Amino acid sequence: MSPDEIRVPGTSRVYSRRRILIVLLLPLAMALIAVSAINVALPAVATGLGASDSQLQWVVAGYALTFGVFLVPAGRAGDVLGRGVFYVAGVVIFTAASLWCGLATNPTSLNIARALAGLGAGFMNPQSLGMVQQYFSGLARARAFALFGMVISLSVAFGPVLSGTVITWLGPQLGWRASFLVNVPLGLLAIALSLTWLPFQRERELWRSRRTVGSPTEKIDLDPLGAIVLSASVASFMWPFMTKGSSARWIALPLSALLAWTWVVWERRYASSGRSPLIRLELFSLPSFAYGTAISGLFFLGAPSVFVTMAIFLQSGLGTSAMIAGLIGLPNALASAICAGYVAKRVLRTGPLIVVISVIAALLGVAASALVIYGVEHWGLSFWWLLATLGLMGAGQGAFGAANQTLALADVPPEDGGAAGGVKSTAERLGTAVGVAVVTGVLFSVGAMAGWTWGAVAACLVNVAFLLLSLIGSLRDWARSHPREAAH
Repeated sequence: MSPDEIRVPGTSRVYSRRRILIVLLLPLAMALIAVSAINVALPAVATGLGASDSQLQWVVAGYALTFGVFLVPAGRAGDVLGRGVFYVAGVVIFTAASLWCGLATNPTSLNIARALAGLGAGFMNPQSLGMVQQYFSGLARARAFALFGMVISLSVAFGPVLSGTVITWLGPQLGWRASFLVNVPLGLLAIALSLTWLPFQRERELWRSRRTVGSPTEKIDLDPLGAIVLSASVASFMWPFMTKGSSARWIALPLSALLAWTWVVWERRYASSGRSPLIRLELFSLPSFAYGTAISGLFFLGAPSVFVTMAIFLQSGLGTSAMIAGLIGLPNALASAICAGYVAKRVLRTGPLIVVISVIAALLGVAASALVIYGVEHWGLSFWWLLATLGLMGAGQGAFGAANQTLALADVPPEDGGAAGGVKSTAERLGTAVGVAVVTGVLFSVGAMAGWTWGAVAACLVNVAFLLLSLIGSLRDWARSHPREAAH
């Protein structure tokens, strides 16, 4: 049997790791394109459906909330009941929701469809990470996560380009619909490939145990109360950062902290009673997982919102088209993809030092972007210099994604891969929600007082501050794993 092949225990079936990766990467690209494309499409949605500002806000917030809330419960369910079936369910939900988005006749209908799309993405994401943990190891796992990093970078950058190009070709009435509908044929292809190429190993084991006469029936424990309490805590935390209006919404933050404390107490008691908790809290005693999750959450505080700033500055501040606003991010994606592949071959040998270097590169790229934005107005620079600065940032992002994903999950047992991946992805979603809220708040408030240039510069400096926090965390992780080198 070749290294690429996987034999399912107890059967004669042989599956290809390469094909499994293709199945996992296609829906991942769809979900991330949906995240990034919407920022460019929002003005067209407002024109096409007559949506108010608050309704447009929920086009983004509804997707992000359901995505973030269901990551850990879906990951745990996949670990227990089988990742393949939950992955396919997520693709089905996401594809159907994309069709609904493209055919929506009013803002309410669109927002419901976007929330369902977030649910589908929340089902898919932790299963992808769990299956990489399950079917890959060592250098093969690092390469798989590098491919994840490449697809993430290219998808996030390609989304605005795709959306801006389609809207430019078809006009605001039809263009935004086409940017959703393009996911439908891709989703149908992903469903067909999933049913054909995924092993469904855990599902087959459960099915055989139930059909075999006299065999002990495995007890299924999903810890439903733990899932509900944790989901409520995540939703409460994200809510005030993703909505606008009354200041009373900030009461949700202490409520989130109380729910998180309640969840930890419950999980400890649940585990001490001999049952299987939603997440084994012992995972957080793994330094690689704890540091990797924290560093990634801090990195996502500072990185994703950069592109929101650029899109708003270029379109509202400089009056460029949606397509140009999207094209600015292409070098970022290409540099990210190249560096992710480069890092994959070296991360197991170099370790956390690569994470440190990658965060520094991203930080310098954002700082240089702030300098270019200032120079456009005061020195007569062309805004196309952002291609270079965002490219530097992309190099850091790609290297960070591949290295951090590999190192953070390196010591996690395969049977906990989905739940652990869900925890890490949740930290990233929380970081993104807070980062976008804070950065756009600074952008609009400073912009209203001093103009778009100063608003964008101030927003970039906030991103730099957030990335500095991630750098401090990565330096501590490097010092922990290489105390002698760090001391010198």
